[in-house]
Amino acid sequence: MYDIILFDLDGTLTDPKEGITKSVQYALAKLGIDEPGLDKLIHFIGPPLLTSFKEAYNMDETKANLALKYYRERFSDIGLYENAVFPGIREMLHKLKDQGKTLIVATSKPTVFSVKILEHFGLSEYFKSVVGSNLDGTRVEKGEVIEFALSELGTIDRDKIIMVGDRKHDVIGAKNNGIDVIAIAYGYGSKEELTATGPTHLIATVLELSEFLQNN
Repeated sequence: MYDIILFDLDGTLTDPKEGITKSVQYALAKLGIDEPGLDKLIHFIGPPLLTSFKEAYNMDETKANLALKYYRERFSDIGLYENAVFPGIREMLHKLKDQGKTLIVATSKPTVFSVKILEHFGLSEYFKSVVGSNLDGTRVEKGEVIEFALSELGTIDRDKIIMVGDRKHDVIGAKNNGIDVIAIAYGYGSKEELTATGPTHLIATVLELSEFLQNN
């Protein structure tokens, strides 16, 4: 049985498409880059933003950090709340907590933003802790986030811990830390992306995820 469940935030618990893509669009515009199509910015959901700015727009470190600064200008006030809890998530968390399972958020999003989002949507009560990245750019890779979350738990059999996420970074980070991982197909990672990284389980819907976690 999995007694401890780590959840990614963006694309797993909530759908942040509007807030993230509009904030990326805002940051690009401040740098003189016109990107009218929000769907072209969906790939920014999940991975560390600094890396995404570098890879998608061939930015050097200085320019990517400036883009991140502009992104946060909008996101911290507006984009944070342009978000929605996936249908069925709240009910799932309630059932898992009632079963006595320990729930933790492990995300590459800065902890300060993650906490605000969970509080805004009334989800914070379900989680023992929220582990994210730091605003100074440290602990941003998913493997580092998971490693820190596990370190806070102390000595626990890792066979009893599982990660749930929607991108390859969640799968790779979990495997690098020796824990099982569920890749969920209702988020922003393609089936090809997820299967290529070899998750322990691939689950299609929130309902199926809820049933699996309650019974395993």
